Amino acid sequence: MIDLGLTKLALIGAVALVVIGPERLPTVARMAGTLFGRAQRYISDVKTQVNREMQMEELRKMQDNIVGAASDLNKSFNENIRTVADDISEAEQDFSQAIAEANHAYVGFNEGLRVPSAEEIASKQRDFRKKRLTQNSSLPNWFKRQTGRRTRVMSGAARVARYRSGGNKPRFF
Repeated sequence: MIDLGLTKLALIGAVALVVIGPERLPTVARMAGTLFGRAQRYISDVKTQVNREMQMEELRKMQDNIVGAASDLNKSFNENIRTVADDISEAEQDFSQAIAEANHAYVGFNEGLRVPSAEEIASKQRDFRKKRLTQNSSLPNWFKRQTGRRTRVMSGAARVARYRSGGNKPRFF
């Protein structure tokens, strides 16, 4: 940059005062100041724009790196899923063959015995859960009180003894 010290500025000001004259010097100085301010703003705008472009380029490079890493991860994940699916299908085939052999062995041993299928076992489990739920579930006492249902069963003799009018007989219930 230009190295302007106080002595150089004073020299430039004295020469401008002699050349331009004292009448027009304030307007020229004002115009020079506005032009200098515009130039500084333009230079700072150019600098910020260049910095933004450099940052955008860095961000694009980082985005490319991340996209590449994500695609590599996706490929390896899909390969692992395929290998696990293949292992599972092989295990299913081996298991179904073992069940078929077991059924064949049981049928040869005793015609009435057979291994139930997975669907039959699942349906029996569902039925058992439903049956168990209906046996163990009951209405809560607060609902019975609210709707007027009896919460405790009382025999007729106990009810008569409890609600008998008059008499000094002790209540046992």
